[in-house]
Amino acid sequence: MEVLNIEAFKQKIFDFEKNSNWKFNGELPTIVDFYADWCGPCRALAPVLDELAQDYKGKVNIFKVDTEATPELAALFGVRGIPALLFIPKEGEPSMASGFVPKENLEQAINDIFGFKN
Repeated sequence: MEVLNIEAFKQKIFDFEKNSNWKFNGELPTIVDFYADWCGPCRALAPVLDELAQDYKGKVNIFKVDTEATPELAALFGVRGIPALLFIPKEGEPSMASGFVPKENLEQAINDIFGFKN
């Protein structure tokens, strides 16, 4: 999983400097994991996201944003607690989930939000 800096985020997700309204730049539905290295639940979620990245390879992109290195990205989406997951469908508005989420629940969210069949 790629950790996005501000420039990569603007290129792959959303260029908040050019657009005031949401405009997704990605090719595939995407999950952005807002995390910090010191966060225990974030560390627990990381292997789950690694598994999902493999399970949904070619269908869903999963990126990480280090809230310590790029707090402005976390602020852009109102992230107050971590881990926080931003689900971005190909079309439509993104949605956010906070806290550790078990793999089964994440799979269900991916299928529901991105319109995949179980």
